[in-house]
Amino acid sequence: MSSIDKNILLGELNSAYAYFERSTAGLTEEDSGFVPAEGTFTAAGQVAHAAQTIDWFMQGAFDPNGFDMDFEALDRRVRTVRTLSEARAWLRRAVENARALLAKRSADEWAAPLPDGPIMGGLPRASVFNGIADHTAHHRGALTIYARLLGKTPPNPYL
Repeated sequence: MSSIDKNILLGELNSAYAYFERSTAGLTEEDSGFVPAEGTFTAAGQVAHAAQTIDWFMQGAFDPNGFDMDFEALDRRVRTVRTLSEARAWLRRAVENARALLAKRSADEWAAPLPDGPIMGGLPRASVFNGIADHTAHHRGALTIYARLLGKTPPNPYL
């Protein structure tokens, strides 16, 4: 019998998404191309990267070869996203796909270990939800700095 509670995983995913959306709500389409320094992600790129990483975690959770480690190709894909609306649509799809995969797989499947490797190797597959929460928190924090550099006060994500 599994000790994985899928409702807790769903709650963690939903909270991460809600916090991300609320804390970045002050950014507008006009802010899509903002970069604080050369070489960094645009505001749209930050959101796209968060979306891509949710997809990446979900794919890696069940791929027998583990996680896609071609970070250069992943980065190139993110940098093609030009608008916050496009990036937010990707984020919404990624969360919807993660919810669907969570529902599709059993608690025992989520309790099974991830493939050996440098990314969470041997931990329960369910660990990817903590990875998603941590990663989206990191990027929503970066985006609140972007907002402040644009003269905006980011909303409190927890209200």
